[in-house]
Amino acid sequence: MKQTFDPNNPWRLAATSIYRKPVDAKIYGSVELDVTNLEAFVAEKRSQGVKITLMHPLLLLTARALREEVPELNCYVRRGKLIHRDSIDVTVSVLMRDSQQMSSVLVPHADKMSLQELAEFLEEHVQDTRQGGLQNKSMHGKSVLARLPWPFRDWLMMLVRRISIDWGLNILPAKINPNSFGSFILTHIGSVGLDIGYPALLPLSNVSFVFVIGSINTKPAVVDGEIVPRRIMNLSATLDHRVADGSHGGKLFRYLKKGILRPERLEHPNP
Repeated sequence: MKQTFDPNNPWRLAATSIYRKPVDAKIYGSVELDVTNLEAFVAEKRSQGVKITLMHPLLLLTARALREEVPELNCYVRRGKLIHRDSIDVTVSVLMRDSQQMSSVLVPHADKMSLQELAEFLEEHVQDTRQGGLQNKSMHGKSVLARLPWPFRDWLMMLVRRISIDWGLNILPAKINPNSFGSFILTHIGSVGLDIGYPALLPLSNVSFVFVIGSINTKPAVVDGEIVPRRIMNLSATLDHRVADGSHGGKLFRYLKKGILRPERLEHPNP
């Protein structure tokens, strides 16, 4: 991906020193999104055999927003400067079969995928993650860490953060690097019964924001001057204030509101 802007303006450079991730460098935001038509589109695609949910088009739209509208959100902090990523990769949280633990799947180059490609990729990798148990890289890492006695766990995590996050170096044996979690994390808390939520910025990630899909409810809305029932989804995000301001979150949400009006565009790759 060609970098067409310089994210390191004077304020951004100062923000990398003013804020410390993730203790105080957070911005929270949320919107209600009318997904009535998007639900109909998803239902039509499912009837055609495309195994998607509302999460799939929202993931693609968010990834494309980082490419087309808000490239600032595809940056991370390294050694006091903002670094623009070469690709837009997305970490999707996955609820394990026992419903007691979370794992994840990394979707590379998500902005370039079509709906069909994303559906096939996630179907394969989510299944592998849920069946893999401790063989899954994320779950295996948690298991190894859990076996360490305190305070060695804390010391190890501080060392990993310092090397991979603060210094921006790769830890080859553990396959940990500044881009291990991609550009952002997407999680679906509506599936576990929560209407809306504001998650933490994962300390071991360099993501600029965590994007949350909440519940969907039928609510009254004004359409063409009339009050009608519509399907309303709660969306929220936690942003790293060192990388972004509230205006960047606003641009992202506005892009999503426009994008869901033409979901058919997502049926084609975006090379």
